[in-house]
Amino acid sequence: MKTRITEMLGIEHPIVQGGMMWVGTAEMAAAVSNAGGLGIITALTQPTPDLLRAEIAKCRTLTDKPFGVNLTILPSITPPPYPEYRQAIIDEGVKIVETAGYKPQEHVDHFKAHGITVLHKCTAVRHALSAERMGVDAISIDGFECAGHPGEDDIPGLILIPAAADKVKIPMLASGGFGDGRGLVAALALGADGINMGTRFCATVEAPIHPSIKQAMVDADERSTELIFRTYKNTARVAKNAITAQVVANEAAGKPFEEIAHLVKGARGKEGLDNGDPDHGIWTAGMILGLIHDIPTCQVLIDRIMAEANAIIAERLAGFVR
Repeated sequence: MKTRITEMLGIEHPIVQGGMMWVGTAEMAAAVSNAGGLGIITALTQPTPDLLRAEIAKCRTLTDKPFGVNLTILPSITPPPYPEYRQAIIDEGVKIVETAGYKPQEHVDHFKAHGITVLHKCTAVRHALSAERMGVDAISIDGFECAGHPGEDDIPGLILIPAAADKVKIPMLASGGFGDGRGLVAALALGADGINMGTRFCATVEAPIHPSIKQAMVDADERSTELIFRTYKNTARVAKNAITAQVVANEAAGKPFEEIAHLVKGARGKEGLDNGDPDHGIWTAGMILGLIHDIPTCQVLIDRIMAEANAIIAERLAGFVR
């Protein structure tokens, strides 16, 4: 399948693995890239810029296909050394970067000055247009169904994707609620050039997550996510569990973030992904949980998505035309 995204990124299939905290390792990215998609290492999963350098080098030993690195910029009183992470990406010769988050202009400019292709994640059409003006090469538009931060507008992909496609001129990935061939065909029909998947790649053999968490994804359905941090104007979609119930109850009672901070620490969520207890901490997951029914390898998953998509286009859709 040939789209503007496959041409731009030099990949076989229009499927990108989004940057996922704790999950976007060299092994994960290489598995996706070897299967014909674009794998992405998550920079901040590595505690230091030097460890990121080592992770990029490791990925090169695992695949000779294109892969990228995600750098997410979040407002913080004590931010990580973003310029050093950025320089590590540049020094290691990475050719594709996914940026996300807060005021990325400085990073985009520096990456572009070194000939790096930049994809930027957005949750609104206005943000996509801003990123386009900023000079990024492609955008990923996240609908309300997505895992993580869907923004505050609550616009689902069925509206958001074509609304963005009507205005954005650069290539576009559809993100949020994608995990099979039906979703890929729908994304293309709505005006996207490919799909970005996060949660679906978490339920694969290669994902560095405890098998019990993966099984919890299989056992879940489309109602198994929760929106937290709504009252703090920093909405996040995560898997529904005992911790999210406490968070939502505290928010409903008007409690300040400081009173729930210990429940939602990233380190606590990482412990749960490692020890297999789905109630240990919060872990991000999208509504695509309702369409996850197995734990395949990345190769099997991508091959299946492409076979389904091609069959839908060639058989089902063609059959409607008279």
